[in-house]
Amino acid sequence: MRLLVSALLLVFLCVSAPAQNSAPAAAPPSARNGRLLLVMPFENLTSQQNLDWVGESVSEVLNQRLASAGFLPITRTDRLYALDHLGLPQNFQPSRASMLRLAQTLDADYVIYGSYSMSGNSLTATAHILDLPALKVGQPITQQAELPHLLGLLNSLAWRTARQLDPTYSVAEETFVAANANVRLDAFENYIRGLVEADPAERLKHLKESVRLSPEFYAAWLALGRAYFARQEYELAATTFAKLPRNDSHALEAQFYRGLALFYTGNYAKAEESFAFVATMLPLPEVVNNQGVAASRHGRNGSPQFEQAVAVDPRDPDYHFNLAVSLRRRGDLAGATREIDLALKLRPNDTEVQSVAALIKTDSAHATPVKTNVALGETDEPSEPLERIKRGYNEASFRQAAFELQQVEEIRLSTLPLAERSSAHAKQGTTYLNRGLILEAEHEFQQAVQEDPSSAAAHAGLAQVREHSGDAEDARKEAQASIALHPNVTAYLVLGRLDLAANQPAAAADDVSRALKLEPANADARGLGQAIEARGQKLP
Repeated sequence: MRLLVSALLLVFLCVSAPAQNSAPAAAPPSARNGRLLLVMPFENLTSQQNLDWVGESVSEVLNQRLASAGFLPITRTDRLYALDHLGLPQNFQPSRASMLRLAQTLDADYVIYGSYSMSGNSLTATAHILDLPALKVGQPITQQAELPHLLGLLNSLAWRTARQLDPTYSVAEETFVAANANVRLDAFENYIRGLVEADPAERLKHLKESVRLSPEFYAAWLALGRAYFARQEYELAATTFAKLPRNDSHALEAQFYRGLALFYTGNYAKAEESFAFVATMLPLPEVVNNQGVAASRHGRNGSPQFEQAVAVDPRDPDYHFNLAVSLRRRGDLAGATREIDLALKLRPNDTEVQSVAALIKTDSAHATPVKTNVALGETDEPSEPLERIKRGYNEASFRQAAFELQQVEEIRLSTLPLAERSSAHAKQGTTYLNRGLILEAEHEFQQAVQEDPSSAAAHAGLAQVREHSGDAEDARKEAQASIALHPNVTAYLVLGRLDLAANQPAAAADDVSRALKLEPANADARGLGQAIEARGQKLP
């Protein structure tokens, strides 16, 4: 997949020419500098072992926030795998030399490392950024806060780190700080302890406590689902993964594993739905393959999905095998022969592939293709071969593919006139906002304003972002700027909610009335109007 996306990037770079009247866009992040980051757990200098978990929490938060800022942090799983490969313990504090070895093993562009200490109830964290190609360490980044405000400290540290890595990064610090404002610190501590705990029973205990304390802490729900999945408690895993809303940033991974859990419990129709959801967002071959396998298990034709998987990754013998099995079941022996021959070339010692090749050869020799009731998925054979499912979710590969596809889109946008480019960024910002990806949304809206300061949609989007992060003053300013450019429902509703929260129902009613004049059937405006009337204030 990475080769395919890189090829697309090359095609766009070679054939795209700037449109008339369009200014050159800033180079995509990948063109400006490397984006692959290794964030190490910070060293505990407090002499309090009960605070060891904070070191891993720094890595976890920085990974999440820097990923939202357009970087590619190396996952904890990949870091632990590399440590094991190098023969190093998982919890060691690396020297500069061993850290370099680890980073080189993972092909990182930057290493972020540091430490934390305590003075009274105040915690101080200091981060360092090591630029691998230049072998240079940047200025230390220090952040201090009372221990109960640890999450705010880590989010601010992440923002300052993003700014040192990319001085052009324009998302506000307040947006970072608000990213997990609804998560209790004790829930977060249990989540981190659940991640690092070696004993499966203890891991479950911490993760269950985390979601009990903060029911909307979806990263913890994902980790809990993964813990159930690892114990092969698939029904519990499927139920747990379903707790994540589909607009959450972890939804793709949750739905992929939910699909597997449902598949293992025999609920093939629901499994197909989960894989199909992931495929609509990120159609990687392992996802569409699993969609096809689940479809075939409940009597549907999975051939289109297997063909798509083969087209994207023709080097994987399993995709050719699955397509051969599916085509044979439908009576296409010529197509089945072609695909099974390709599977044999790629994996000649695979006995199951050899067996299916022999079956197809026998069918062809007798000109009697297997009779199949496609609607029921039944055949006249007692032991029909079945398609193979892909069991692993490679988060790094998924994110790399998403990142590179984003670069393709940025290159495409660079060919558009400024106004069209701004409109595209504002539209993408709204999409991110609707998915709950606030940091990504603000970045898109900021890009839109930079390219067209007169974009009412971009200012309205920024107003919503500021409202979400609790900055009422800036939210009001952005909403008013948007309305001055072009009256719109989104901005009026931001003002309405702000006025209602400020206990100004008359002003809120006026805002909603103006919104309804623009869109009388708007459901959000009607709902806010009902809330205002419940306060005893009638709409004009």
